[in-house]
Amino acid sequence: MVTVDELERLREEALRELEGLDTEEALQAWYAGYLGRRSRLMEAFAILGTLPRELRPAIGRKANEVKEALEAAYAARREALRQAALRRELEAPPLDVTLPGRPVRAGRLHPATRTLREIVAIFAEMGFQVFTSRDVETDEYNFQLLNIPPHHPARDMWSTFYTDREGVILRTHTSPGQIHAMRAFCPEPIRVILPGMCYRYEQITARSEIMFHQVEGLAVGPGVTMSDLKGTLADFARRMFGPERKVRFRASYFPFTEPSVEVDIDCILCEGRGCRVCKHTGWLEIAGAGMVHPVVLQNGGYDPRRFTGFAFGMGPQRITMLKHRIDDIRYFWANDLRFLEQFD
Repeated sequence: MVTVDELERLREEALRELEGLDTEEALQAWYAGYLGRRSRLMEAFAILGTLPRELRPAIGRKANEVKEALEAAYAARREALRQAALRRELEAPPLDVTLPGRPVRAGRLHPATRTLREIVAIFAEMGFQVFTSRDVETDEYNFQLLNIPPHHPARDMWSTFYTDREGVILRTHTSPGQIHAMRAFCPEPIRVILPGMCYRYEQITARSEIMFHQVEGLAVGPGVTMSDLKGTLADFARRMFGPERKVRFRASYFPFTEPSVEVDIDCILCEGRGCRVCKHTGWLEIAGAGMVHPVVLQNGGYDPRRFTGFAFGMGPQRITMLKHRIDDIRYFWANDLRFLEQFD
């Protein structure tokens, strides 16, 4: 049973111990031991209701006195420690502000961003201007206006990310920007490139990712021909990779161009001998291209009887892999400084 004398001894013991404390950690431990919820003093309050009725007033009064005394002593000791710490800080040697600071490491452009800027610069010299388009598209712009109606088998070429909103998707290519650009400039001739991010639900391998940059190109005007397309892309390939590069055009199929071609250069990684990146063919695709389909021209606002055009699309990451002999596209998204710091 708790008595008045025990409470008095508890106060004296606590105050003696408090006088020898000189750190904040020790002070907090003292508070938990004497004023915390599981301390002996708090236990006295907890059992107060079980004591005989005639003892409760005296025990309760004494317990409150001890609690108030310990709380006041704790506050005074804590303030004394704070003042002592402040004095030590003021008496310490002053900070030498003339010492040189720690240098801040400068950031750097991501290798894919560098390539993207180089692509923009090359096409700017050819008279193309940048036209930006949105990442979140509608099914109409991403497919239907590009001559890919619902249930068209060509939709299997794109593994699409759909959203909860009907008809709203993440764009699978930058080609929807063609419609936006044509409707913005029609009826004037245009030469634009459309850089941006694309998203496809694909297996991640050394050659493919679920998100990647793409640069779309579009030229529309009277008398634009396939020769203009071939000359533009051949000139681009040699400016980007060097004048010694070999360029080839292969017949292909895209719903929004007719005729359509794939553009390859000889693989820089293996010098044409064959490797896993070029699928052991010695050639690596850098772009898909073709003459803009008359239906797409009409959807963009141009009269296909008066205007023709060409379009192409390429991936900066694929081009960066060629330029720097990188054999795995996954490095671009790993955020590994050992990889990124090689491009200072």
